[in-house]
Amino acid sequence: MTRFARAAHTSHSLSVAAMEEASRSGLRTADIEHLLLALIINDQSAGRMLRGAGLDIDAARRAVEDQHAAHLAELGIEASFPGAGQIVFPQTEGYEWSTRASDLLIRASGRGKSGDAAAVLRELLVEPSGLIDGILARLGTSAQALREQLDELGTDDTTTPLTAVKRHGRAAGSIETFVSAPVDDVAAFLVDPARIPEWHPGVGSIELGEQEVAAGEVWEGLAPTQRLNGDPLTRKPELRRRRITLESAHLPDSVAWSFAYPDAPKNSPVLMEFTLAGTTGGTQVHTTMSWARRGGWRGIVALPMRPLQKFMLWIMLAQTSAAISRSFR
Repeated sequence: MTRFARAAHTSHSLSVAAMEEASRSGLRTADIEHLLLALIINDQSAGRMLRGAGLDIDAARRAVEDQHAAHLAELGIEASFPGAGQIVFPQTEGYEWSTRASDLLIRASGRGKSGDAAAVLRELLVEPSGLIDGILARLGTSAQALREQLDELGTDDTTTPLTAVKRHGRAAGSIETFVSAPVDDVAAFLVDPARIPEWHPGVGSIELGEQEVAAGEVWEGLAPTQRLNGDPLTRKPELRRRRITLESAHLPDSVAWSFAYPDAPKNSPVLMEFTLAGTTGGTQVHTTMSWARRGGWRGIVALPMRPLQKFMLWIMLAQTSAAISRSFR
């Protein structure tokens, strides 16, 4: 992955996670504390380092709330905050970074810097307001201690969050995601057909029959009729139905689903494969998406569209991985 691609992926993934965290409190501006929360659940080496240092998302959320309450008390302001609710970022709009958070992200990808999660964390640990220092103290650590651990990591992060996958005759890509839940829970979530609409952006509902959840079983799904924000969504009639097949289930290690259009047989079925592994603080999920390329003259005609195809593949993988992570937060 190139430096530019890694920086872009890092910025996107941290922005989504931070704004999800801000949305739990009804905020529309994500600030540096939300950036810290996003780093804790990030799949790159900096996120693994934070989790290895004992920082987990639930404790960090409490530390953020306590730090804000303590700051208001120092100002002589007595206020009680409503408990944080569910993540509503996908269903709502108008989110943005605070100025200091935006400036921090820009510095992390500036001249001579990698723009990856470690670079962002380094900038966050020297942020001068004292907010991050206060939060870290409540978590039993310090910016200095974390900087020393970052130095031990070095600068060569071999993590490849988003990669192209070579499969003969197929368009394929994969993405790595950290999920803050035990591997058994994540596997049970991914193998449950009733939960597919929660992580697959192209499935709005699914018809559940009496069949058992086993490899080879088939379900019928329907495309969403509205966007996450409530706006109506129209599709071609032949793309409304989905035939959903559980291709394999070797729990808790792997799950594979295929999604086909029964009314558009020329469209290749999409294969979604999930490989799970336990890691510090949760589960590492490796998601691969692939479909058969068109052969013959149709394949030749489609060659100029491959860059767009790769971009759409990245979008679908990013949406899926974010939805899986969000479901456990």
